[in-house]
Amino acid sequence: MGNQRTNGHTVSRLTVHIVWSTKYRYKVLVGDIQQRCRKLLIQICDSEDIVILKGFVSKDHIHMHIEYRPSQDIISIVKKLKGRTSRKIQQEFPMLKKQYWGRHFWAIGFGCWSTGNITDKMVNEYLEHHRKSGNDTTNFILE
Repeated sequence: MGNQRTNGHTVSRLTVHIVWSTKYRYKVLVGDIQQRCRKLLIQICDSEDIVILKGFVSKDHIHMHIEYRPSQDIISIVKKLKGRTSRKIQQEFPMLKKQYWGRHFWAIGFGCWSTGNITDKMVNEYLEHHRKSGNDTTNFILE
């Protein structure tokens, strides 16, 4: 239970695996650009109270396994991560303007998958345990 967040009236542990790639899958995340990208992602997560459980900066994409607050949403988190890193990297590395003339460093969209310490099967078994009669066969159980 020590790895849960408590804040006011909530207890949570929300984790997600997110992935996004550079536009056109150009392999530009190398050397100083790769180092700066990682540093920026860490800074953004620290400022937004997002915990990086694990991260990976490849040559053309990013993987992040993060934990976030219930008041945050995935779309806003990814917007901040992609937007701020795109702007800063393009400012600090002007040679990228040849490849990214439209000022879009990251490809449109992202992938995200919820993670956690319990499975769908475990939740369904727990809820099924509350079924009292054999008459109700729906997936939404009444007590």
